[in-house]
Amino acid sequence: MPSYLVEAYLPRSLPDEADAAGRRARAAADELFREGTPIRYVRTTFLPDDETCFHLFEADSADAVAVVCRRARLGHARIVPAIEASRSRRSPAR
Repeated sequence: MPSYLVEAYLPRSLPDEADAAGRRARAAADELFREGTPIRYVRTTFLPDDETCFHLFEADSADAVAVVCRRARLGHARIVPAIEASRSRRSPAR
C-alpha cells in the first residue's frame, strides 16, 4: 500500500497539540478503515523549530488521507506521496 505524508502547520508554542493531533489522526484513520477504506495511521512527528507537524499514513489514495485530515481537524494540510527508505540497507560501520 502506498505511503502518504501529511504536512501541517503547528505553532511551537503548542507542543502538546502534536500528540493530540496524532491521536485524532489515528482515530479518524481507524474509523475510516472500519467503514471499509484501506488506510493505516503510522506515526506523527513534530518539528517545533519549523512549526511543522508530519503525519504518515499508508492508504490506497491521497483522497482517503484527505478524508482523515478533515475528520481529524488537521487544518490546511499538504498531502504528498512518500517513499520509506529501507532500514535494512544501512552502510557498514567505518
